[in-house]
Amino acid sequence: MNIIPAIDILDRKVVRLREGDYAQATFYDTTLAEMLGQLDSPGTDFVHIIDLNGAKGDFSNQEYLVDIIKHTKNIKVQYGGGVRTIDKVKELIDLGFHRIIVGTQAITQPDFLEKLSKEICGKTKCSDQVVVAIDVLDEVIKYSGWMESSPIKLIDYVDRCLDLGFYRFLCTNIAKDGKLDGVDTSLYKKLKNHAPVIKIIASGGISSMKDIEQLEKVKVESAVTGKAIYEGKISIQQIKDWNLKSLVNF
Repeated sequence: MNIIPAIDILDRKVVRLREGDYAQATFYDTTLAEMLGQLDSPGTDFVHIIDLNGAKGDFSNQEYLVDIIKHTKNIKVQYGGGVRTIDKVKELIDLGFHRIIVGTQAITQPDFLEKLSKEICGKTKCSDQVVVAIDVLDEVIKYSGWMESSPIKLIDYVDRCLDLGFYRFLCTNIAKDGKLDGVDTSLYKKLKNHAPVIKIIASGGISSMKDIEQLEKVKVESAVTGKAIYEGKISIQQIKDWNLKSLVNF
């Protein structure tokens, strides 16, 4: 299992939200370029970037993001934020983003994932280029900035994604997001027990390396953490050491 540092961008500033609420944004005294400069080395060459402006349909950050990323040596970016068309997925892949996260559109448009599977990837590449976001509160899937609830049952949705060739999921426990109060592994256990083949990227509540150890026991593929880094709970060096050790033990 590897750790993926997270960077959320709002108006070109590094922030973290609490439970996805823009009104509860914490702004940090660092820049995207400075963060990527610290991360652009073996052990932290994969970064999770969420464009919070993009999540609201404003892609004014996109040129800024691409320009900075082009100046890094080894960074691979997992990108999310308002990706609601297949053309946007294609555009982002062409711009060099390594993985694209899709969420709201995959839930609200029944044929979106089917078209995406046919036009973008097919059953092999989907797991590498496309990540399906599953944001969950009390086992209810939430979307549109976590404001809306889906009637689709969690397991049914996972099964549909698997049938279409998507088996990497970014799973966020909304109740834990941005609180630094520890992880709840029950969601990940349930999904892995149902479909051991799925690759889970865990998100929400990570506050220490002990939380990382708990997630490793559940056999998630990766864990995304942001606030724990900015608040000094987990150091970048600890992440590098963990990831390099995991690579050696793979």
